[in-house]
Amino acid sequence: MKLIIAIIQPSKLESVKEALTDVEVVRLTVMDCQGFGRQKGQTEVYRGRELTVNLLRKVQLQIAVNEDFVEPTVNAIINGGRSGDKGEVGDGKIFVLPLEDCIRIRTGERGQEAI
Repeated sequence: MKLIIAIIQPSKLESVKEALTDVEVVRLTVMDCQGFGRQKGQTEVYRGRELTVNLLRKVQLQIAVNEDFVEPTVNAIINGGRSGDKGEVGDGKIFVLPLEDCIRIRTGERGQEAI
């Protein structure tokens, strides 16, 4: 089992959800978050003064999958989250982590059956 954490542009959320649905990944958690990487923030004008905003709005997805779904899930996120054919700085990141256990609270099922 793996936990996939993806940080994407908020505007790409719907296209990523559609791509995940196409590969039969229908369970995910979505959180609003802020951060910056290579983008290093952006400059905005507020009340006539120029301000640098260091933290940009992003969306974080958390998806627990069985081993067979890791590559299809990663590819769906890439396809749905990439800007244009080659992508752009700020499109996001995907992290794949080992998932030791999963427990369904309602039934007590554990492991792959709980996902």
